[in-house]
Amino acid sequence: MSTLTFTVPGMTCGHCEAAVKGEISKVSGVTDVDVNLATKVVVVTGSELDQAALFAAVDEAGFEPVA
Repeated sequence: MSTLTFTVPGMTCGHCEAAVKGEISKVSGVTDVDVNLATKVVVVTGSELDQAALFAAVDEAGFEPVA
């Protein structure tokens, strides 16, 4: 298992949080996603995590991730 942590500064509400979590959850290898709306921090846990795929998922949700 590995963990990847990054921020998504554009999240402003629960809907934003749910959209980001939902898209990241679809990425292969992801087993857990923790999105903290207050701090804008996303922690993804899984096997063989692909940062590019995770960032693409955040982009799909309409937000820009920051490593």
